[in-house]
Amino acid sequence: MSDAAPTGRETAPTKRGAPRFGLLVGGLVLLAAVAVVSMGVGARPVPPMEVVRALFDFHGTDDDHVVVRDVRVPRALLAIAVGAALAVAGALIQTLARNPLAEPGILGVTAGAGFAITLGSALGLVGGQAGELGFAVTGSVLAALLVVAVGRHSPLRLVLAGVALTAVLNGVALGLRLIFPDVFDTYRFWSVGSLAARENAPLAWPLTAIVVCLIGALLLSRALNVLSLGESVAQTLGAGVARVRAAALVLITVLSGAATAVAGPILFVGLIVPHLVRKPAGGSVPWTILYTMVLGPILLLVADMGSRVLLPTGEVPVAIVTAFLGGPMLIWAVRRHGAGAL
Repeated sequence: MSDAAPTGRETAPTKRGAPRFGLLVGGLVLLAAVAVVSMGVGARPVPPMEVVRALFDFHGTDDDHVVVRDVRVPRALLAIAVGAALAVAGALIQTLARNPLAEPGILGVTAGAGFAITLGSALGLVGGQAGELGFAVTGSVLAALLVVAVGRHSPLRLVLAGVALTAVLNGVALGLRLIFPDVFDTYRFWSVGSLAARENAPLAWPLTAIVVCLIGALLLSRALNVLSLGESVAQTLGAGVARVRAAALVLITVLSGAATAVAGPILFVGLIVPHLVRKPAGGSVPWTILYTMVLGPILLLVADMGSRVLLPTGEVPVAIVTAFLGGPMLIWAVRRHGAGAL
């Protein structure tokens, strides 16, 4: 009898964790399948088996293999990285702000990147994709730092500071584009989030930063799990609330800033995905982070496939597809959590 009780206590977490782990493995398998299918969708359709052969038995003389290797693979990897970055950033900001309707743009990263590109173009400093990427990263980081400096002591103040700064930067950027019409050409390419023609940009540093921050989010997830119980409870349990919040804000800034810089503003991914995984994660922040890392790329890959086939004459920016998906989701979230969550 004395041995039976500890055995029951030890096996209970395992029984709860097994379905979650199985769901995670299933999600990874689905992600791999969606990625292979996405590499075959486009102006030049490629059958899935031919995509697999292009990946593992490449022939440089086969046009389908060249298209898959040189265009579709980099684009799929970009979609996976951006989708994971935006989804995890959304999960982090919702946990940190304790607001189910928060999303990464709340820190002003999108507005900061757009303002920086507009200002750099007006000054004649943006030259090509490398310059555009550099200005976007710089602008997003500086905007987020300003928002955090103003609102770091309160989740509500953080939200209000982000909204206010976004309005100011968008207004100034619009004024610059009206004064300098030529600037609009540079801004127009970036302003609508898209994965098209981005695979040849210098992506090594942004993608490396995303991977490092995704690992950092996993390492921080246990501390955030304690913080989600409330600051007073977290302090009672010995958690360093200020350090955890600062680390989470850094991760959110880099993840959303890097994703916005390489693909432009893609809304709703950071809002939709955490809601979809919250129930299977059972309120656990570590499992939420793991699930968002998988579901975010799946959502963006599916949206990217839709962007290629919706119009027979060309591609639709992927941000428009995610907006069509995210609009109904936002209405559902408001109805579920109430307008007070806004």
